[in-house]
Amino acid sequence: MADKCSRGLLNGAVPGEVTKRDENVKRGNWTNQIEFVLTSVGYAVGLGNVWRFPYLCYRNGGGAFMFPYFIMLVFCGIPLFFMELSFGQFASQGCLGVWRISPMFKGVGYGMMVVSTYIGIYYNVVICLAFYYFFSSMTRVLPWTYCTNPWNTPDCTGVLDATNGSAAPLLNLTQLLNHTLKRTSPSEEYWRRYVLKLSDDIGNLGEVRLPLLGCLGISWVVVFLCLFKGVKSSGKVVYFTATFPYVVLTILFVRGITLEGAVTGIMYYLTPQWDKILDAKVWGDAASQIFYSLGCAWGGLITMASYNKFHNNCYRDSIIISITNCATSVYAGFVIFSILGFMAQHLGVDVSQVADHGPGLAFVAYPEALTLLPISPLWSVLFFFMLILLGLGTQFCLLETLVTAIVDEVGNDWIIRRKTFVTLGMAAVGFLLGIPLTTQAGIYWLLLMDNYAASFSLVIISCIMCVSIMYIYGHQNYFKDIEMMLGFPPPVFFQICWRFFSPTIIFFILVFTVIQYRPIAYNTYVYPPWAISIGFLMALSSVLCIPLYAVYKLCRVEGDTLLQRLKNATKPSQDWGPALAEHRAGRYAPTPHLEVQLLNPEKPRSEDVALPGQGSNGSAHSQDSRL
Repeated sequence: MADKCSRGLLNGAVPGEVTKRDENVKRGNWTNQIEFVLTSVGYAVGLGNVWRFPYLCYRNGGGAFMFPYFIMLVFCGIPLFFMELSFGQFASQGCLGVWRISPMFKGVGYGMMVVSTYIGIYYNVVICLAFYYFFSSMTRVLPWTYCTNPWNTPDCTGVLDATNGSAAPLLNLTQLLNHTLKRTSPSEEYWRRYVLKLSDDIGNLGEVRLPLLGCLGISWVVVFLCLFKGVKSSGKVVYFTATFPYVVLTILFVRGITLEGAVTGIMYYLTPQWDKILDAKVWGDAASQIFYSLGCAWGGLITMASYNKFHNNCYRDSIIISITNCATSVYAGFVIFSILGFMAQHLGVDVSQVADHGPGLAFVAYPEALTLLPISPLWSVLFFFMLILLGLGTQFCLLETLVTAIVDEVGNDWIIRRKTFVTLGMAAVGFLLGIPLTTQAGIYWLLLMDNYAASFSLVIISCIMCVSIMYIYGHQNYFKDIEMMLGFPPPVFFQICWRFFSPTIIFFILVFTVIQYRPIAYNTYVYPPWAISIGFLMALSSVLCIPLYAVYKLCRVEGDTLLQRLKNATKPSQDWGPALAEHRAGRYAPTPHLEVQLLNPEKPRSEDVALPGQGSNGSAHSQDSRL
């Protein structure tokens, strides 16, 4: 190993990079654990914390929603988070390599890659929209403040268009005609008629919006520059991208609670409606939000943990990161609803009429609220800069998941040295696939991917992963692996959750998702059947990887009967276990007879002997696995 270090294979990054020695010289490690924790926080804390959790909270009983939310966090969120971190850290492999634990289920890893590809494509489009608004905010007057622009319609009613004493009558008239004329705000018309130039149908792509295309290019360039040296470069960037959003949130929180009507909004957000606790839908929403917001089954957690040192305490990390993610969601709710309360009072309407979720909150309701603040361009710049950083933290891990899976799967020194070019290629492909989402029908496609590409498929993938580890590989084996890695077995509570509670809750989420299913719609636009069919195909494309690869593996594995093939396909491969030789103890230790054979002068040395740490084809897949 010392010889390899001297030759310059440092940190698994670009040759010639001068940094301190890593434990895993071939793949590289995080420089320190702070970088891993910050990266994982940036991955888990995303745009959904700002625009989805506050909406779910007020829709499902306000403060009462917190109770099922934290119950699901304890019994499902943290255990699954710990499982994925320990899984990746033990094997030091990405979402494909870890399935040496049970090769027939490698399709789960391919399913994770498909999901991460879909999310990575449309997530960067959301970041590009935030970039567009960020640049548009750099002006003395926000362009969506008044209804005097060329893109506005006669139905547009801006709060600030009326001045002096005419504001109140205008607002009363707006309320009176709200159900007939459907007041459109200048921020909504700016979003639909200027930024998107929205077409009338998902099939009518129209033109590519060049400003959005330019912002999409900026987004991908930023992501590539932060990842071109793998975790060595992204680990430095997250010191800023993972922490500065909290600075912005705090600034907006201090400003928000000092606004008139802020208390009304916060009370609306927190006031518990205890009768909703008995509603299964509330529990379903709580479980789904925990599951999706933590990023389970995306493959990112396994990938990030694979760069940890073998004996890192990932149990501690999983608790810290999970609680930080959920606390951020709650904190963001205070920020959002203090502003929405102020907006509701200014408009003379109830908070429920200005509260929204998804793009409607981020790019319509909130920009309108920002126009009501003094020095509104400053607050707008801060808000959209926060959205950019929240999105980038997640996007880093999505791209690194795909790159790591490809590099680990090929596994030779040639591709490891050229990992930068793999990252560049993936970024270029992601940019090209995102171009249709910058057309006039792009928002329809974005919402279609958001609703179908990563919905029930994630639940199925996570459930199969949990069952395969606990019941195919064996829970006792996995508990011993964790004890070898951490020095102590997983707590009894986590053992029970992994075996019983978490799979049950995941199955409950799946059933709830199916029961609650409603055809997707965007405002008044209803998606045609062919578009919904494409959505289901996207969802199935990741799930189908699992049975298709299982059939492929059964056809390739040795065995005279189906039962023998099934047994051989599900048992761990010869190279399953810790990546480095010094960590392979216990049942992973090399067998003594190999040394005797090599010392026998009467037998010629052969390079074709399959040794522990090698695959069935005799090639080493991990650093220092040759004896």
